[in-house]
Amino acid sequence: MTITSSKNVQRLELKQLRILKALLCERNVSRVANSVGLTQQAVSDQLRKMREIFEDPLFVRTSNGLIPTPTAEQLGERLEKILSEVEGLFDEAEFDLATIDKVFTIAATDYAQLVILPHLLPKIWRDAPNLKINLEDFDIDNLHNEMVTGKVDLALAFPSFVSESYPRISLFKEHHICVASKESHLAGHQLSLVDIAAIPQIIVSQSRPDFRGSIDTLFEEQGMKRNVIMSAPCFSVVPHYIKNSDAIAFIPSRSMPKDGLIELNLEENTLEFEVIAAWHSRSNHDPLHNWVLSLLKEEFSRN
Repeated sequence: MTITSSKNVQRLELKQLRILKALLCERNVSRVANSVGLTQQAVSDQLRKMREIFEDPLFVRTSNGLIPTPTAEQLGERLEKILSEVEGLFDEAEFDLATIDKVFTIAATDYAQLVILPHLLPKIWRDAPNLKINLEDFDIDNLHNEMVTGKVDLALAFPSFVSESYPRISLFKEHHICVASKESHLAGHQLSLVDIAAIPQIIVSQSRPDFRGSIDTLFEEQGMKRNVIMSAPCFSVVPHYIKNSDAIAFIPSRSMPKDGLIELNLEENTLEFEVIAAWHSRSNHDPLHNWVLSLLKEEFSRN
């Protein structure tokens, strides 16, 4: 494409192509004006502009109407395809789960990887066997950048980990339980926070190792400070550290392993908190994104 032709393309408007197509069909300015809802003068003005853009008369006036030039006839052979493709921009792309072959990236906390994904992934692959899941550990410091740039499609986390500016759905309510080794001398006793405050405790701090956890406020409300001896990066490792020690930990109830630990009987109830799925608003109308959300709602929102 020459510099001149490139500049001419930039001057070309879609309505001019529609008028050119109509002129090739009708060969009459008056009939074209009626069909496109313009005045005869407006159609003539657009024809004049197209003559300048294509550097060709395009039509020759005769007593029998307009006769297209060879250039106009060549353009006419391509116009149907061009206009059809432009109109196709507004057609919804076919969404076929059986053949969809994309990468869908999920940023998930350790908790979500333990509790949510084992239920979600089989449902995804049952209906979309070619969909590839890119799973990333949840990075609270970089989540915003990854969501804005489209590197992350969906985040599974706790509300405090995700900016309120992002759309979200609540999957279910959760609460903490206090756990200890099966051999713990605390088993079978009714315990208060006062009873356990001084016992060595392991907390999970996924964002920063500040030796604080979400349960600290319960102790602080009663003027106590718990004896935190370790800050772990994820819930999945905590049971391994507790099994053969006297330490205890507060973990979300659904992440309780089947073996090795027991739940201690506390007098106080821990506060409920939400588990959410969040995303960037650009995905609001994406059929793949909305399908994954529907699976999450189906599996967890009823619980």
